[in-house]
Formats: sequence, structure tokens, C-alpha cells
Amino acid sequence: MRSNVGRTLAAVLFGRLVAGPRIEDAVRVAGELVSDGRRVALEHVPAPGDDAAAELTALIGEIHAAGLAAACELTLSAEHIGLVATAAAAGLAVAVAGPIEVPGTTVVVPAGEAGAEDRCREHVTGQVRLVQGPAIGRHGAAADLAFVRCLNVLMAGDGRTEIAASDRRLIAIAGERAAWNGRTPESWEYVMPYGVLIDEQRRLVAGGYAVRVAVPSGGGAAALVARRLGGLA
Repeated sequence: MRSNVGRTLAAVLFGRLVAGPRIEDAVRVAGELVSDGRRVALEHVPAPGDDAAAELTALIGEIHAAGLAAACELTLSAEHIGLVATAAAAGLAVAVAGPIEVPGTTVVVPAGEAGAEDRCREHVTGQVRLVQGPAIGRHGAAADLAFVRCLNVLMAGDGRTEIAASDRRLIAIAGERAAWNGRTPESWEYVMPYGVLIDEQRRLVAGGYAVRVAVPSGGGAAALVARRLGGLA
């Protein structure tokens, strides 16, 4: 029964909020987004039991071969930081999600986590992706306030900042804070989910903002997106 539910969920999400289960799907969607003026944050999640390192290595190679590496950033979990050098050799930037920090990569900071504001201060001159995502016990106004506090720290600095949000109000606040702090367009960017607020993404690009689209792919991506929609990841 559980496998049937999983297949139904994947069928609903693939092509809408998930690029697809294959590496080729990620490369195809990345190419479409780049041709439309957007950048890409690749989030490849192999299915349980698959060789994750092999799939990620293959994805890196395919993105490089397609000439898309300069416009893409690969999001890696801490367990796969051994692939940072492989990605760098292919011209692909990396964002690391988790407590481990690797020089030369983007640090992913969930605003709802304890100590997020201090972590942003620690890396204010570096590369940070601030994530809107929920955390247990942090919902609604409290979660938004935590995000804005972190946003204020990063925008006042001179590091390379990525603002990952899908709430229109927080998107607008990020633009206001960037303008207030004299941030140049190349010094920061929005990161928005694949398949969400597409018109807003295009409006921002047309307005001169940099927009990176987080593209989930792989056999385990549908389950990840489902957890996010349920506020569990």
C-alpha cells in the first residue's frame, strides 16, 4: 500500500514541483531555466538504496557537458562533501546543507534553526544561502521574524548572499533590504522553488534581479518535496 502511495505522489509531483527521477530530467530542466534567464540550484536526491555518489557524479558530468555549469550550483548534504572537488573541477559551484562547512562553498542556513542569526554573522563576508524553511516550534510570525533578522544581518554585510523564500512578502522585504544597503544585483540573488511563483520569478528577472531556481530531481525527490509541503523538512 505504501509503495502505491509513493508512486501516486511521484506521478503528481514529477514535472510540476520535481524535474523528474532521472539525471536527464535535471539537465533538461536546468537548460530550460538558464535559457529563460534564470540560474539553477540542483537538488538531486537518489532513491533509497541507489548509489547516491555515482548519481551525483554523473549529474556533475552531464551538467558540465551541457555547458550549464557556470549557471548552476549543486546542493550537497554533509555526507557527500567528498564530491565538492569533483564539482569544482567541472566548474560547478556547491552549497552545503548541514553543520559541516567547506571553504569555497555556500553555507546553507535555515532561519528557523537555533543560532541561525549568529551563524549568519559568522559568515557575513562569505557565501550564505538563507532558507525560509520551517523548524519545529517556529511557525507564522515568529518564523518570519527569525528570517528577517537573519536577512538584515546578511544584507548589511558584503558577502555573496542567496535568499531562499517563496513568500511574496519576504521576497519584497529582501528587495527592500538590498536597496537600503546599496546591494548591487551581482552581490545577491533570490532562490525560489521549481514550479512555484513562476510569473514572479520572471517578473524579478525582468526587473534586473538574479533568480536561482531550486530544482529537485532523482528517485527520492518527490518524498523530499512532500515533506517540505508538510512542513517536515
